[in-house]
Parts: sequence; structure tokens; C-alpha cells
Amino acid sequence: MRALKIAATGMSAQQLRVETISNNLANMSTTGYNARRAEFSDLHYQQASRPGTINAADGTILPTGVQLGLGVRPTAVSVHLAQGSLSQTNGDLDIAIEGRGYFEIVLPSGQSGYTRDGGLKRSADGLIVTSDGFPVAPEIVIPEDARSISINADGQVFAYFSDAAEAQLLGEFSLANFANPKGLEAVGSNLFLETEASGVPIVSAPGEDGLGTLRQGYLEDSSVDAVREVTELIEAQRGYELNAKVITAADQMLAATAQVR
Repeated sequence: MRALKIAATGMSAQQLRVETISNNLANMSTTGYNARRAEFSDLHYQQASRPGTINAADGTILPTGVQLGLGVRPTAVSVHLAQGSLSQTNGDLDIAIEGRGYFEIVLPSGQSGYTRDGGLKRSADGLIVTSDGFPVAPEIVIPEDARSISINADGQVFAYFSDAAEAQLLGEFSLANFANPKGLEAVGSNLFLETEASGVPIVSAPGEDGLGTLRQGYLEDSSVDAVREVTELIEAQRGYELNAKVITAADQMLAATAQVR
């Protein structure tokens, strides 16, 4: 009874879809989060009678044949890259990226991580870091006596002091981009790692080489569409129930077969 195994693959696929949707809904308020989509393809087929073969009875060619599909399998959970709306926070170190690009982060292992979460902080030493304390590359240190800082669209960071009329340039932010951003490996905490699929990072100043610009005092909201997610959740639930009904029907057919005398 192939229907049992086929329906089981369908239930497993819909379960993965629901898990993906639940993760999207859980991250509705996560800064810079992009929704994920579960993708599927059909499994291999049993060729009971291949199309185009010669019919042994009269020599004619079969136009279609008999190909029995064996279910579905997951192929990917891909990221839907989209610019989230910008929310004003008025924070000096809240920076939103308008357009393409990622901030480069130096992890404790020395490896580079990448994020679109611009909710940056200032460490005890004045270093600009992420919420987890990882420094942003290139490193920028804010002096203790700085009255305020200003970050322009090109990523230049200026500090203002009480005893000076002119602002002092502290450094410049850079952005990284990839040939295939969907190939980045998500590791949590809004961080991504470079992979063979993503390609090597292309680092440049904001506004150059197709990269976005920066906006101080704003944060990028999650791009999750709650209405769409709930609609897909209902659809996945119905798909799961239909596959479960197939298993019930196949089980009843097997029971009827076993009772034949």
C-alpha cells in the first residue's frame, strides 16, 4: 500500500512548513529579520510502464505510460530577501541599512559574521559593538568626553566635544555584500556566516558598488507579513489533515483486505 508512505511524506512536508511559519511569526519583532519559505519537490517515480516504449501487443508506442509518484521531499528553506520598514528610535547608535548590505562583525573566534541588525551599543572602552558585545569592523572607538556622535549616510562617524566647535571624524562604517546572500548560514543572534554558496564578501563604503546607505536613529523592522503567514499556516494545516485522511483511508482498505474470506 504505497499510499501510506506517500501520505507520510506529505505530512512530514506540511509539518516542516508549519515549523518554518512558526519561526517567522516568532520573529515578527526581530530587527532586520527576513521571512523564510519552505520549498519542496516530488520524489522519484516508479516506472511501471515508460512513456514512449513499444506496446508488445501491436507494436504501437505508449503515449504516456504508467509513472507512480512516491511522495514529496523538502529541498530548501530559503530566505525571502526584502527591505523591512524603518522605525525611528532617535538612538545615536541605532543604524538602519537602506538597501543591500550587511554590517561585518568580528566574532570571538576571529571569524567574521554579518548582520543587518543595526541596534549597536557602546562598550566600557568606548568601542562600538553589537548587543552581544561583538565589535563592528572596522573598529570605531568613541572617546569618553564625546558629547554626541553623528553618522551620515556614507557611514562616516563624527564626534562632538564641549570644548571644540568642529566635529572630529572617528572612523567610517563599511558594508559587505555577497553574490548569493541566500547562501549565508544563519547562526542565530541575527548573525550570518559566509559559505561556499554565498561567495566571498564584497566590502565597500555605504552607497558604493550597489550597497545601501545608512540612516542614524532608525532600525529596520522584520519583513514578516503576518497576514500571509497566518494564511499559509491554515493552508499547511489543511494539507496535513488531508494527508492524515489518506492514511486513514489506506488503513481501512488494508483492514477490508485482511477480512476477506
